Amino acid sequence: MVRLERLRADHADALLAFERANRAYFARSIPDRGDAYFAEFTGRLAALLAEQDAGVCHFHVIKDDRDELVGRVNLVDVTDGTAELGYRVGESAAGRGVASAAVGEVCRLAETTYGLLSLTAVTTLDNLASRTVLERNAFTVTGDFTIGDRPGVRYARPF
Repeated sequence: MVRLERLRADHADALLAFERANRAYFARSIPDRGDAYFAEFTGRLAALLAEQDAGVCHFHVIKDDRDELVGRVNLVDVTDGTAELGYRVGESAAGRGVASAAVGEVCRLAETTYGLLSLTAVTTLDNLASRTVLERNAFTVTGDFTIGDRPGVRYARPF
């Protein structure tokens, strides 16, 4: 159904196209990345790849069965056996279990390949889809959180 690929430089064109195509869709539920993100994409991607090479982050693209890039799932700020999970799935793949499957796979990688002991994640209270994805993947609520000016919730998942 879905396949994760570790982020590479040759994903640049497909990743930028994905982000542009889904910008308005994402902005309905999470803060917009802003125009600078797109104008400086090449440099930002290089910085992400450097962070990944340093082992402080693990970035992945989500591909569907047609080899189309349909999302991203990332582990950032790797420190002391833990990392923060972040993910986004494009509008064309929403509601088909893609996010749940990708989060499940990155959790497996976090434990078995990256040697992490736990993950954290945050989402807004009104993002029921994201909350459902996290809860389906054994994340539990650990407290309240504010994302921008929106009320949110923090989750954790130990391994």
